[in-house]
Amino acid sequence: MVGTIWGLALAGAFLLASHFGLAAPRIRPVLVDRLGEGPYRGLYSLVAFAALAWLILAYRTAPYVPVWSWSPWQNWVPLVLMPLALLLAVGGLLGRNPTLAGQEKALTAAEPAQGLVRITRHPFLWAAGLWGLAHLVPNGDLAGLIFFATLAALGLVGANLLDAKKRASGGLDWERFEQTTSFLPFAAILDGRQSLGRAIGEFGLWRLAVTVVLYGALLHLHPWLFGVPAIPT
Repeated sequence: MVGTIWGLALAGAFLLASHFGLAAPRIRPVLVDRLGEGPYRGLYSLVAFAALAWLILAYRTAPYVPVWSWSPWQNWVPLVLMPLALLLAVGGLLGRNPTLAGQEKALTAAEPAQGLVRITRHPFLWAAGLWGLAHLVPNGDLAGLIFFATLAALGLVGANLLDAKKRASGGLDWERFEQTTSFLPFAAILDGRQSLGRAIGEFGLWRLAVTVVLYGALLHLHPWLFGVPAIPT
């Protein structure tokens, strides 16, 4: 169902329900037991891709229903927040991250939190959340609100649910990891449990270079990818 606001809302609900439902503590073990770990991850990835494709198609075909008027200053919100979101995404995906699937053994390391995991234990999910929140401001129509709020919820609600799931099943290794990290970015650094200097040093220049290239590419390609310029004119 596409071309309507209700279709977009349904696509957003399916995306969140499929992501959170398939990974729920009562559902995931049953599916893994019946399918095996590899096939389960394949199924999860397939459903996630299909749900995201549906959401994007529904957003692109949804009618325009204004909620608030647009002003040039609003474009500066994602311009300012997206570098931080990209830093978190690069640090979360291209560094050791015990919260990612397949890297759970990192919890047993002497120092499980390294790189931007010292800033938040969910760098990639916070990146998704910030990306969604940042784009809410310049997209003041109903379809934009549904689309970007769905993506923000996918990241931030997903991070909270992941914490709850790991807290219930992760044992002492997760407890130790959680005590030395924070959900909110920079909270563990501000209260002395982590070091910003070590996070920056472990992030490394090559990851910074990747982030800069990605940001520049997004600025340049934004009109072609999304139909509107990223930089206010």
